[in-house]
Amino acid sequence: MNLKERKRQMRREIKARVARLDGAYCRKADRSIFKHIIGLPEYRQAQRIFCFVGTQAEIDTAPIIEDALSKGKIVGVPRCVDKGIMNVCRIESLKGLEMGQYGILEPGEEAAILLPEEIDFAVVPCLSCSSTGKRLGYGGGYYDRYLAGTGAFKAVICRAQIMEEDIPWESHDVVMNAVVSECGVLRIR
Repeated sequence: MNLKERKRQMRREIKARVARLDGAYCRKADRSIFKHIIGLPEYRQAQRIFCFVGTQAEIDTAPIIEDALSKGKIVGVPRCVDKGIMNVCRIESLKGLEMGQYGILEPGEEAAILLPEEIDFAVVPCLSCSSTGKRLGYGGGYYDRYLAGTGAFKAVICRAQIMEEDIPWESHDVVMNAVVSECGVLRIR
């Protein structure tokens, strides 16, 4: 089985595992992940934060976004503009977001764009990731393309019950600076 097939198979398996996760576990894990993120010195020092808006199956990132906004940080969230391409657009609150093309809340077309090099700290989603900072995304390449252009501190967030050590990895896949789960923060050297 080639690398792309391994990734596709792992995505199917992880999605099935996510669907079986207990709701109480997810809420508790998400609260712990939030506390770990806002406790990071890189987060506290950052002026411009990039954070995805979690869907129902993903980690609830609303508390992270609200915390950053309440501390006066500039916050950008993804907006899909084309296949495999996203912009990060500045928001003032979560209230103005609208349903995008993939059923993900995103800013409207009028939102100001933050360039990758302007971001100080990125909260990155995954289907799964390893303790070594390799992440399995959803397969569109959006995040790898965007993150390749930033020097931001990149923290992938993942519930421990869906982490995997053998993540299929390609040279264009961006390695994270930290893995954050409910169990704590793993810094990648």
